Amino acid sequence: MSATEQSPAAAEATAPGSIAAEADAPLLEGAARAAARALGDDALILAQRLGEWAGNAPVLEEDVALTNIALDLLGQARTLLSLTGDEDELAYLREEHEFHNVQLVEQPNGDFAVTIARQLYFSVYQELLYAALAEEGGDLAPLAAKAVKEVAYHRDHAEQWTLRLGDGTEESHRRMQQALDALWRHTGELFQPLRGLAVELPALRERWLEQVTAVVETATLTVPQGPDSTPWAAGAGRQGVHTESFGRLLAEMQYLHRAHPGASW
Repeated sequence: MSATEQSPAAAEATAPGSIAAEADAPLLEGAARAAARALGDDALILAQRLGEWAGNAPVLEEDVALTNIALDLLGQARTLLSLTGDEDELAYLREEHEFHNVQLVEQPNGDFAVTIARQLYFSVYQELLYAALAEEGGDLAPLAAKAVKEVAYHRDHAEQWTLRLGDGTEESHRRMQQALDALWRHTGELFQPLRGLAVELPALRERWLEQVTAVVETATLTVPQGPDSTPWAAGAGRQGVHTESFGRLLAEMQYLHRAHPGASW
């Protein structure tokens, strides 16, 4: 499958309105609302990061592929946030500490290898999460059942590029290994318990590690052996504590809406 080609299932899942169709559901409350908002923040912030590649990707095909993935994530974010309040206000009017995304998704794009490593770690996790949510039932099951199809494409895209870079030239191998190592410390937060979610996130870690290890080793790379979190970072994004680069990302994302409040066109 090429970088921009989609499977029939992914094409169906990414059809206009396929994810946003659940946006009319009643608002969630309590811990369920907080959990849905945190997942929505994950998708929103990663969509913003991937959108930065538009017009800047190494080849035109990847420009299209990364933009499509960003749009998929934005659709997920819109539905999740709309289950907890006004999606525009939540995206554009909250302060930094009010976002509860994991720190992994806010990490700068870096070079192409960094983007792919971040995408590999997150898409494997997100596919496992959505599959589990769809199976468990509950308020997020309809979204999860649709989103898991498009996330499977995101994961496949990241896997294919991991293989190409890891088993490519000496330079691409070095950069891919360096990217995997640099982002590893942010992966532990993915599996911190999230109150209000119908899935036990720590239970997903073993399967996540198995899948990531299989891809990394096939790419002739090495799974990082260091800690998957730092003492100060474990769960920090979920608690509203973010890395330095997040403030700049938020300023760019929110600028137009804040500069022209209430504008429509």
